[in-house]
Amino acid sequence: MCTGCLLRQRCTKAKAGRILTIRPHHDLQAAARRQAATDPDWQTDYRRWRPPVERAVAWLVQHGNRRLRYRGTINNNIWLHTRAAALNLRRLTNLGLTHTGDSWQLAPATT
Repeated sequence: MCTGCLLRQRCTKAKAGRILTIRPHHDLQAAARRQAATDPDWQTDYRRWRPPVERAVAWLVQHGNRRLRYRGTINNNIWLHTRAAALNLRRLTNLGLTHTGDSWQLAPATT
């Protein structure tokens, strides 16, 4: 049956054959992959938003923070929120956040 097949070299050599599992969301995932490969609007949005997200994740995990420090979800959740708040404050300070009297001001954006 497979003797004349052009794809014979790509077949499995396993005695039990090959098991192919199709997951419930296969069609949805395939459609999303097609859209990512062919839709210029999707690609533009992806190229716009991917770098800032990657940068934020890199800031979060730098200096040995890739692994959790505590046991339990409560302590790790507190640590994560504190780390994110500190990073946000550092970012705002770098953008020109200043305290004047009883209010905070962000320096106007320069182009």
